[in-house]
Amino acid sequence: MAENTAEKIHEVRLEVNGVTHAVAVPARRLLSDALRQECGLTGTHVGCEHGVCGACTVLVDGRPVRSCLMFAVSAVGSEITTVEGLAEPDGSLNPAQQAFRECHGLQCGFCTPGFLTTVTAGIKENPCPTHDEAREMIAGNLCRCTGYQNIVKAVERAAEIARGDAPAAAPPEGDDGGLEAATGETEVARDDDASTTGLGA
Repeated sequence: MAENTAEKIHEVRLEVNGVTHAVAVPARRLLSDALRQECGLTGTHVGCEHGVCGACTVLVDGRPVRSCLMFAVSAVGSEITTVEGLAEPDGSLNPAQQAFRECHGLQCGFCTPGFLTTVTAGIKENPCPTHDEAREMIAGNLCRCTGYQNIVKAVERAAEIARGDAPAAAPPEGDDGGLEAATGETEVARDDDASTTGLGA
């Protein structure tokens, strides 16, 4: 007699970025995979898949969580925020996104969604971080490009913007985000807007 080894599928609703997603997932489907595959929100990146690198960090009820360590069925009843949901209601970038753009806090951009969610929660909890506290805030997120100096500057700048101490700078003009005007370079090897909003992932 053949044994039934089919995995049971659970039909659940996930509240992500203010939208309800009805998904059917196995009990062991990771939240990171459900967000990317079932919800189509590919801004959440999966790096190490062991909760070490922080690339998959999302906010669950406002707190940063490694989505590669959480089952999707465990997130039922919680409000999940991914990088795609960080922008303000009018579509403008939130303080962390603005600061990363201003301070060039991203290089290849792979780790950026995890940093942005982490910093968004961090400056809400600590609106006036010292330099050491800014470093500590992102200590659980790894940047493979090792560009931490600008990331730390971006954390401090994000806190300033969130407090209203200094307004965010206007976005540079031009299709290349002002890169050519600022540096003389004509080729753009990255897309900061796509990395800070998760819409180009």
